[in-house]
Amino acid sequence: MISDEIRQKLQNIVRGISLEGTSDRCTTVRSILIESFGASSTVKREFESRSIIKEKQAEFLERYAQKSGIWLESLPSNTEYITRGGESMIYLAADKLNVLKVNDAIYYATWTEYFNSLILHNLLFPNTAYSLLGFIKSDGNLHAVLQQPFIEGEQAKLSDIKDLLSFNGFENTKRQDYYSKEFGLVLEDMHDENVISRQGLLFFIDTVFYIMTV
Repeated sequence: MISDEIRQKLQNIVRGISLEGTSDRCTTVRSILIESFGASSTVKREFESRSIIKEKQAEFLERYAQKSGIWLESLPSNTEYITRGGESMIYLAADKLNVLKVNDAIYYATWTEYFNSLILHNLLFPNTAYSLLGFIKSDGNLHAVLQQPFIEGEQAKLSDIKDLLSFNGFENTKRQDYYSKEFGLVLEDMHDENVISRQGLLFFIDTVFYIMTV
């Protein structure tokens, strides 16, 4: 069940409010994007029209990353390429305990939406929380470089995924998509490859959230 503290933070994200008392890089980047570009919900029919905003945000984030010391010329040493999963290139980190995900936010109309999704994931699924290492350019496009715990286990059963999400207020709307009426959140593509089961626990390793209301 979602705690009152997490519930308040979720509501603040949905309303486009900066989160206070939180200093991780994902939250910091979201805050500066909101301050500079404002906050908005997801309107999928406007995806193309928001591409100009996304380009401006990419330029802004590149300058910010260079100024803040989180601009990466290359990935950390001794990383090992694993696969491409959805929107990310995935690498095993040198410590073998984490994976690195290199993501260009292609599923999102703006970088603000992307960082909203990351923070929503971290609040709801802290056992697979993302941390932002920095930004890098690949093929001329800006990418975020994220670190996430490396989880080994079995693919989760769809019924178990549905039960856990339903317990937390997410209704199964179609196929593997879910919706939280309380928060106006869409959680897409929760198939068994995106959730790992280990010792009776579920680990959500790849999520895509959209805020459909403000």
